[in-house]
Amino acid sequence: MLKYFLSFLDKNTNIYNLSEYITFRAASASISALLICFIIGPWVIKILNKYQIGEEIRSNGPISHQVKKGTPTMGGVIIILAVLIPTVIFSDLSNSLIKIIIFSTVWMGLIGFIDDYLKVIKKAPLGLIARYKMAGQILLSLAISYFLFNFLDFSTITTIPFMKNAEIDFGFFYPVIIMLVITGTSNAVNLTDGLDGLATGLLAISFTVFSAIAYITGRVDFSKYLNILYLPEAGELTIFSAAMAGACIGYLWYNSFPAEIFMGDTGSLSTGAALGTIAVLLKKEFLLVIIGGVFVFEAASVILQISYFKWTKNKTGYGKRLFKMAPIHHHFELSGWKETKVVVRFWIIGLLLALLSLATFKVR
Repeated sequence: MLKYFLSFLDKNTNIYNLSEYITFRAASASISALLICFIIGPWVIKILNKYQIGEEIRSNGPISHQVKKGTPTMGGVIIILAVLIPTVIFSDLSNSLIKIIIFSTVWMGLIGFIDDYLKVIKKAPLGLIARYKMAGQILLSLAISYFLFNFLDFSTITTIPFMKNAEIDFGFFYPVIIMLVITGTSNAVNLTDGLDGLATGLLAISFTVFSAIAYITGRVDFSKYLNILYLPEAGELTIFSAAMAGACIGYLWYNSFPAEIFMGDTGSLSTGAALGTIAVLLKKEFLLVIIGGVFVFEAASVILQISYFKWTKNKTGYGKRLFKMAPIHHHFELSGWKETKVVVRFWIIGLLLALLSLATFKVR
């Protein structure tokens, strides 16, 4: 859209030439997203407080979290707006991959909004029934698969980290892989969003890495040098990823401890779906396990907790727990770690995994 507004200028001017550079547009999108959060954040928090749209804290969670009851939720609206506005302005909207990532974010944002609305406004304890939420995620995955394989020349081949020239062709099973990646990532981010700033900080790290990957993947010279798949339209995803990273950092201003607002399912489901979708579009499904390693660990802790409980369940219906509480961040809280310490240490792990993921491009 930026090119459209600058089309009346001489193509030799500096301003027009700058709009040609993905790096300039990505930086502009990131800064814009951050500033949008600063501008609309207080306004959204004020409205949510006015209408008493506050978080309901589950009674079986850590006792220390009960003081958070009533904190404004649905803050994911801030992130979504802060991402979409710069993306629309600075990216090429004719790019098919940009259309897909916007659709993914908005679709799951609506699913999350309905869930938050039912929980907070309608006071339905469980919000949107799990199978309906899952149905929304599956429909999204199927829609993306249909578009990729019917309207784009999208290959079913993907790459394997740490291995030179190692590729795997999923063939007819690729839609299933897409479903697992998008659904799994969306739910994993949702599970991680349990401490002030935890998921937001990790998302900022993850999307920063993906902005670099998108830029490299969309350039013939860089992708050839690093021996990775070249995807002609992937460069534009740099703008979206940079905007998401900026939006998460801006939102963290209000979401850091003690949080003034929670993103709710509106934010966690939409950002998680966006993270999974961008991994699919860039052919980095396996690398996502490293980049989003903390999200994987959080989701795995819940699966292990439930499985171990069922495995050890006796005749009276009681089983043993592998962790003091799942997701795993609550286990460390109940082990005596302060909430801020858990968050910062998980961020550090996220940064280390981000660096490791980038190292895979040379360690091959």
